[in-house]
Amino acid sequence: MLMSGISPEARQQLPQFFPRIARLIELLRCPTFPVSGAMIAPADLQEMLMRRSLKLSLFILPLLVPLAAWSRHTEQLSLQPDSKLWVEGKSSLKSWSCKAGQVDAVVEALKSNAVDDLLAGEKAVRSVDVTVPSEKMDCSNGTMNDHMWKALKVGDFPTISFHLASYDVNKASNGITGTLNGTLTLGGVKKPITISATGADDNGALHVLGSYDLNMTDYDLKPPTLLFGRIKVRENVTVKFDLLLKS
Repeated sequence: MLMSGISPEARQQLPQFFPRIARLIELLRCPTFPVSGAMIAPADLQEMLMRRSLKLSLFILPLLVPLAAWSRHTEQLSLQPDSKLWVEGKSSLKSWSCKAGQVDAVVEALKSNAVDDLLAGEKAVRSVDVTVPSEKMDCSNGTMNDHMWKALKVGDFPTISFHLASYDVNKASNGITGTLNGTLTLGGVKKPITISATGADDNGALHVLGSYDLNMTDYDLKPPTLLFGRIKVRENVTVKFDLLLKS
């Protein structure tokens, strides 16, 4: 039980007391025991075992305390169902919008009450990973969906993802402002990006708004065309998000 939460590296550092102690306990049935060429009585042997057990406990305890502290102070912020992410663009005919039907986010905080700390302008988040299944991008038009999925190379690259590398957060009069630096993976191409965002309190949750402009060709994506090329989607699009996170 004591070793279940210890890493393999730490476990290798533990003295190999257990097999030796088990062997000594078996010898308790004998009146005397040969130890290092001397004969030791059961009472003396039991005292020796207790001393070794105490040393082992004192060795393990410092390893377990940081693990317990880490588990108490680490939490994940949950993305609420009404969170939204969508893409807006223009074609030679009109404007268009495609919404992500599914957004998955893993936001790991440094400690509990992370939302309050963030709203106070503190850096309370350890990591952020956001993924969107490419085929869940819905343009509310079957033909447009087919062309968009083809442009996104859904068959080869089924996931769009963002991984946070670093961020800045500043207290503002009506919440917080910040920049998110990370890697966007789109169509199998990875590129570093910087996103501007704002945050505000929403009944105890963190309401995050932001957007990012990108050129589809930077990710080796060919903008869709419709009606035999008569309608062309422009290569510049804007990714927008409206997210709600709770502790």
